[in-house]
Parts: sequence; structure tokens; C-alpha cells
Amino acid sequence: MIKFIHTGDLHLGLQFNNVSFDVQRANERRLELWNTFNRIVDKAIEDEVDFLFIAGDLYEERYFTLADMKRIRDTLAKAKDVQVLMVAGNHDTLNKKSLYMMIEWPENITLFSTKELEIKEFPEKNTCIYGYSWDKGENRENIFKDFKGIDKEKINILIIHGDIFDKQSPYLPLDKNYLDQLGFDYIGLGHIHKPNIISPKMAYCGSPESLNFGELGEHGIIQGSIENGETQIDLLPFSSRKFLEKTIDINETVGYVDILDKIKGCDHEEELKNNLYRIKLEGIVNKDVNINIQDIRNSLDKYFYYIEIIDNTIMDYDLNSLEEENKDNIIGHFIREMKEKDLEDKIIKDALYIGLEALLKGKVGE
Repeated sequence: MIKFIHTGDLHLGLQFNNVSFDVQRANERRLELWNTFNRIVDKAIEDEVDFLFIAGDLYEERYFTLADMKRIRDTLAKAKDVQVLMVAGNHDTLNKKSLYMMIEWPENITLFSTKELEIKEFPEKNTCIYGYSWDKGENRENIFKDFKGIDKEKINILIIHGDIFDKQSPYLPLDKNYLDQLGFDYIGLGHIHKPNIISPKMAYCGSPESLNFGELGEHGIIQGSIENGETQIDLLPFSSRKFLEKTIDINETVGYVDILDKIKGCDHEEELKNNLYRIKLEGIVNKDVNINIQDIRNSLDKYFYYIEIIDNTIMDYDLNSLEEENKDNIIGHFIREMKEKDLEDKIIKDALYIGLEALLKGKVGE
């Protein structure tokens, strides 16, 4: 039996320029990426795994320094009894200018080349590991054109950074059906940040730490084992924080204090203090309630580690006055038509208010 951990897309050194964090949060998150990398290596040591696979985009080359690369080397060197196998992706390309090339790596670390699909054999484990590194930011190479197939008497694993979801992708498009028929015992994929167990023998590990609100929910690492031709893989939650999105439904009976309470009650207190939240306010808000996003954030800041709020609410209308003011135009006609329906029905009432908002905006724009 062999045991392994599969990770990738850590993006160490990321500056978080494309998120709405303040400088303090960005610095904290950057350090958390490093801490999670350390924890993954420690996990490999503690669990006495045979292999640690890193499926590309280990770091952000535009922000990385030689000192950072030495830090990676020294961290991985702690796992002296673990074979570490890495491929380079589109954010940490392997070429003559690469920081990868400026480091002398310990014997237990293998960085696959960019020439072709390369094989590393471990006879004592009856295992062959295949891998391929990128040398540029976009890649449409057919890396399997000279592939001769696997030795089915051995355990065979493929580590690769690419895209199985888009055949036109500039990021190494891969054919899932073709990969399936190659007969690998496990295919460890990188590039897609959302963890995804494609099949019992193929998985995207995803980023162990979410990097923005486009990567909601649980993130972690893949734990796996292979014995007697049977592959077992599981996603192990491993992130220090999660990006979460919550929707708060509001109606015209809800006051300002109620809105604050609803937001505070969107999750457990310990979760609020640890995770990063995007709160969406939806529904109809009473015309006497003033929703000021910055004021709400300031009022709730002490309850949350990080919160941002999106106001998608629609202002409540005095339908009778609005109808009278617009009795001779399309707005008045629309209100009369909708009144003939059942306004106690939430769907109908929401449709009325959404329609009114669109019509009134159009009127203002005239």
C-alpha cells in the first residue's frame, strides 16, 4: 500500500490586489497561505505518507523572491522521509528565469521537467509517478503524443496542471475520457481552485485556502491510498478560513435593528469571528428604513472577522399615491393591472416592486 497527499494552487506570495480587503486583512491572508503550506507538510510527516504531490501554482512568480523559494525548500526538506513530487503551472512556470532553477533541491524532492511527460520510478514502492511542468503562462501542448502507456504491474500516478472542463482552454486542455482510458491508479489535477473529486481515481485538489469570494465553501487537500489495485481518496477540510455568502431576506415589516439582528444571526458566533462573509440583502425594504451599507458594516464590524454587504433590496412604495400620480401613464396602468392579482402572494408582490423599480428608473432617466 502507498499513502499520499495531493495539494496544489497554493499561490504563495499572492498580494490579494483583486479583493476588497484592507491592507491588514491582505497581510494576514498572505501569511495564512504560508501557514497552511507548513501545516500540509507537517501533516505529510505526521501521517507518514509515502508521497506529497503538488500540482502546480505553488507560488506567484511575479511577487516571489529567492528568499521565498529557499523558504519553500527548507519547509519541504523537513519531510525527509516523504517523496515530494511537484509540477509547475501557469503561475509558477519552469524556465531559465525561474526561481525553481536557482535552488538546489534535496534528494526527496522531484520537480518534473517541461520537455514531455516525465516518469519517476520508485521500485521499493512498485510505483511510477508521471508529471509535466509548464514553461510559459499559456499552454496547448499535446503532452501525450509520445506517451507509450503504463506498466500495469505497477502503481501508476499522474500529476498534471490543466483544464478538463474546457477543450478550448489556453491552460492545457485535457480530455477526461482520454485520461480515464490510460489506466492510471490516480490522476492528481491542479489549476481549478474549487476541490472536485471527478471520479474515484481523479480529482482536483483545489486551493487549500480560498483566495476570494469566487471560491466559496470548504477547501482542503486530497488524502489518498492505493492498495491491491483499489484507490481510496477523500477531501480533507484544511483551510484556516472560509469565504461564505449569505442571503438575508427582508420585507416591509422589518426595521433597521431587525436587519442588523438578521445579519448577526446568519451563522454561529465562532464562525462569524473566523470566516469571511459576503452578505446579500434581498427583498422589499420599508420606505422609512435607511439602508446605509457603511453604517451597517461599522455597526457589525465587532461581530465579524470580515464582512462586506451588497444591497439588492427594493424600496417599499405607497401604491395608492404612486398610482394617482401616474394614473395617465404606463406606471399607473401597471399598478392597476397588478392590483387585480393577489398581492398577498409574495411572488406577485415581488414582481410588482421589481417592475416598478425598472419603470421609475426609466422615468427618471427621461
